[in-house]
Amino acid sequence: MEFIYGLNELRKISKEIIKNSASNILAFYAPMGAGKTTLIKALVKELDGQDNVSSPTFGLVNEYAKANGELLGYHFDFYRLEDENEALDMGLEDYLSTDAWVFMEWPEKIPNLVPPDAQIIIIEIIDAKTRKLTLQN
Repeated sequence: MEFIYGLNELRKISKEIIKNSASNILAFYAPMGAGKTTLIKALVKELDGQDNVSSPTFGLVNEYAKANGELLGYHFDFYRLEDENEALDMGLEDYLSTDAWVFMEWPEKIPNLVPPDAQIIIIEIIDAKTRKLTLQN
């Protein structure tokens, strides 16, 4: 499934991802500057998240809650990992075993740890304001 979208359509594309996702684990494959964090911010908002969303580049994982205080999900940024063992050391498997949403930036850094049922999301840059998003299973 493919979508072409711009910044002004983030709410619409977020709804489409939530509606069409085969999993609560979303793995975002995209080049630097493609808008992974921006899209995750829109998804968290659409899922009734109350937290400010930012890339967990240095902390590796951010936790988000719903407006009612319930756990919404976890946001990982694996960009700075040197190897997959670092993800295991931080307890990735425990996070993946929850029913919470899991948003993974740079999953290509941990190819053997991405669950086989994860929803693969590929974002391509078309131009400065337009992106192509592909949902793959």
